[in-house]
Amino acid sequence: MSDRHVGSYTISDDSARLDLRAIHAYLTRAYWSAGIPLELVERALRHSLCIGAYDDAGAQVGLVRVISDYATYCYVCDVYVLEEHRGVGLSRAMLAMATDHPMLQGLRRWSLVTVDAHGLYRQFGFTALAQPERHMERLQPDIYRAKR
Repeated sequence: MSDRHVGSYTISDDSARLDLRAIHAYLTRAYWSAGIPLELVERALRHSLCIGAYDDAGAQVGLVRVISDYATYCYVCDVYVLEEHRGVGLSRAMLAMATDHPMLQGLRRWSLVTVDAHGLYRQFGFTALAQPERHMERLQPDIYRAKR
């Protein structure tokens, strides 16, 4: 897709722009991925559709990562904007690019997990699970800490 702009920020799906070290620096302190090794972040980025937010100097300040088969399903994860860049619409702009992305059209199901951003995701049609009893998971929340 072509880049989008929010004020002086650029939103882009160009994987060449991703800053592995900046992404890792945030994810290693995020509640959902605390302590994640750099090598795992690199592998995850390589196998995902990533949309980044960049300041006017080109530094990465946000991310939306989408895991998908590009046919039927996608999982939205690793959504963040650095604290000092919040409040200007970057999360909305990155999610809008994801939902508009040509590779993600016609999917039967989108899913995600969030602790505190329900209002943001509702703007893009996300709702609570209609039939939570059908969904299952295998969760290992401390896996990154255990591998050290």
